[in-house]
Amino acid sequence: MHTQVGIVGAGPAGLMLSHLLHLQGIESVVIDKRSRTDIEETIKAGILEHGTVELLHQTGLGDRLTRDGSEHHGIYLRFNGRNHRIDLSGLTGGKTVTVYAQHEVLIDLIAKRLEDGGQVLFEVDDVAAEDLTGDSPTVRFTDADGTAQVLGCDFVAGCDGSRTYTRFLIPEGEVRKDYFHQYPFAWFGILAEAPPSSDELIYSRHERGFALISTRSPTVQRLYFQCDPADSVDNWSDDRIWDELHARVDGEDASIAEGRIFQKGILHFRSLVVEPMQYGRLYLAGDAAHTVPPTGAKGMNLAIADVVVLSRALDAFYESKSTEALDAYTSTVLRRVWRAQQFSYWMTSMLHRFPDANDFALRRQVAELEGVTGTAAGAAYVAENYVGLPFS
Repeated sequence: MHTQVGIVGAGPAGLMLSHLLHLQGIESVVIDKRSRTDIEETIKAGILEHGTVELLHQTGLGDRLTRDGSEHHGIYLRFNGRNHRIDLSGLTGGKTVTVYAQHEVLIDLIAKRLEDGGQVLFEVDDVAAEDLTGDSPTVRFTDADGTAQVLGCDFVAGCDGSRTYTRFLIPEGEVRKDYFHQYPFAWFGILAEAPPSSDELIYSRHERGFALISTRSPTVQRLYFQCDPADSVDNWSDDRIWDELHARVDGEDASIAEGRIFQKGILHFRSLVVEPMQYGRLYLAGDAAHTVPPTGAKGMNLAIADVVVLSRALDAFYESKSTEALDAYTSTVLRRVWRAQQFSYWMTSMLHRFPDANDFALRRQVAELEGVTGTAAGAAYVAENYVGLPFS
């Protein structure tokens, strides 16, 4: 087998890269260890930035997004028992975000790649990328039928998520440095059959800990609350979950609408950035190169931004044999990645209760939130970052 770009990973980064390359007339093959069903049925939340939504529409992926996505013009920061609205549209010249789950984006991408005749190979095993510092790297794997395959390519894209194999192909220490931060809390998340509790997302800072009131559809809601990373789903009955959410959110201008809980889980999160994001003819994108806490709603959007830059650089190479954009890939995408890291870290620190927080720290948090919501500059900073920065 031979292609121009071998893509390891059929997540948002890998599939979107393959889609963009196809539109530019560049061939690719995508491989993934998971089955198509596993990929499409792994439910993950999704808040799409303004630029991500525009890109999906511009590249022929907007039909279900238009029908099923929920556009939001603002968010609420809640503290001291009251909502404080950040007017995303008003502060950014009309930009918005759209609630549309990540697995729905993947369903759209897989269908489009297959419709366009793209090669997406599921349930592969024994993946090994070789000769990355030469001009003709290869990707070896065993396909779903158990047949050993060798994929020759010009470039390899490592898009295999946070449980990555390709990240470790960049020699640690000698070339690669990992910047890592672990947070001392987790999120307990539920999906519930219930009406919306709010017209827009609520980010609630409370003495008992953070809570996020989000949505999936008019009849299915996604809600989270801060918990101990060592906690267990088994410790939380449905009644206890609702009691905790009511305690952290209910009050003036907000109340939780209950319903049947059909999914529970604990989400651990961290911050990670890998530098550089390239090595020879290997280029990392998405969670293989960086992860962020979910507070800033940046994960999938960063993956999309990475591959927009990478697809343009590859297009420049095939058009003119110029490697200038490819050489600058890491420095180009890291500017956006580190700004997203800072915003996500800041939002997380401002809204969560830290285990060692004293009275001074708790009161300082409130003052910070008052400064953010009570000034035009503070609100604009949240809005501009939340709706998304330019891709490059």
